[in-house]
Amino acid sequence: MHSTTIAVDVAKSVFEIAVSQRPGRVSARRRLSRGQFSRFLAEQAPATVVMEACGMAHFWGREAGVRGHRVVLLPPHAVRPYVLRNKTDGADAKGLLEAVRNESIRPVPVKSVDQQLLAGLHRMRSAWMGTRTARLNTVRGLLRELGLTIPVGARQVVPHVGALVSDADSGLPDALRPVLAEAAREIRELEARVHAVDRALGGLASTSALLVRLRTIPGVGVLTATALVAFVGDAHRFPSGRHLASYLGLTPRESSSGLRRRLGAISKRGDPYLRMLLIHGARSVLCHAKKATGEPDRLRRWALDRERSRGHNKAAVALANKLARVAWAVWRRERAYGVPAQPREA
Repeated sequence: MHSTTIAVDVAKSVFEIAVSQRPGRVSARRRLSRGQFSRFLAEQAPATVVMEACGMAHFWGREAGVRGHRVVLLPPHAVRPYVLRNKTDGADAKGLLEAVRNESIRPVPVKSVDQQLLAGLHRMRSAWMGTRTARLNTVRGLLRELGLTIPVGARQVVPHVGALVSDADSGLPDALRPVLAEAAREIRELEARVHAVDRALGGLASTSALLVRLRTIPGVGVLTATALVAFVGDAHRFPSGRHLASYLGLTPRESSSGLRRRLGAISKRGDPYLRMLLIHGARSVLCHAKKATGEPDRLRRWALDRERSRGHNKAAVALANKLARVAWAVWRRERAYGVPAQPREA
C-alpha cells in the first residue's frame, strides 16, 4: 500500500509536482525539468504517481513503473471538473490529487512500447489517408469548375488527370497542367506510403497469435485487429463483452428517470477511429452476406434480420457492437472464432 501520492502535471519541458501524504492536503510542491523529474522518480520511495493520459504520459508511466511506483493515468476530461477557479499548473496537479480519490473514474492503462508502435503506424496511415482525400477533393473541385468531371471513385482521379494533362485538346488551361500533374504525383506518393504501412501492419499481425485469432472474426482484418491491440491493450480488464462495446461507444446512450427507461443512439464515447473500423467491417459482412449463395451462418443470419427490420445503417452499428463482443470472447478465451470449446476431462 503506497501512502504517498505524487501528482504530476506533464508538459514538454517543465513538470509541476504535488506530493500528498494524506488525502486532501498537499505537503510539498516542486517544479522540475525533464532531467530533474527523471532523477526525482528514481530518488522517491515507492508511491502512487498520478498523471493525465496525455502526450508523453505513457512514456513517463513506464519510467515510473520501472522504478517501483504504482502509476495511475486519468482521462483528462474527468480531471477537469476538479480544477477549481483559474487553470494553472499547480491547480492541475491539485485537481489530479482530488480526482484520483474518485473510484468511479476508471484509469487508463499504461501502453507498452509495442502498443505505441502499432498506434503510431495507424496514426500515420490515418493522417496520410486524410491528406489523400483532401487532394482528391481539391482536384475534382478544380476540374469541375472548368466543366471537366471525373467518374465516381478515388481510383478514377489519377488516371483521368493524367489523360487530361497529356491531351492537348482537353480544354485544360496550360498554366494548370503542371500543377495538376504534381497533384497526381503527390496522390500516388501518398498511396505508396499507405501501402507501406499496410505491409508493415500485415507483417506484425502475422507474428502475433492474438492478432491471428482476432482476424478469424468476420469483418475483422489486419487494420481492425492491430487497432484493437493498440488502443484497447488488454481485454481482460473488461468483465464482459458489453463493457468493451460500451468502452468503444457502441452501446445506447441512456436517459432514464423513475420508472421510464429511454435508450437512444450510441454514445460515441471512446476512440472514433476504432469504432469506425468496426462499423466498416460490419458493413462488409452485411454486403458479403447478401451476395453469398449458400446458407448464412448464425451471425450473418442475425445481421440480415436486423437489416430487414431496422435498415442498413442501424444493422451495421448493431453488428459492430456484436463484433466487439465477439472480439472480447476470442481475446479472453484464447480461441479462434468458430472453434468449439474443448470438453473438460472427467
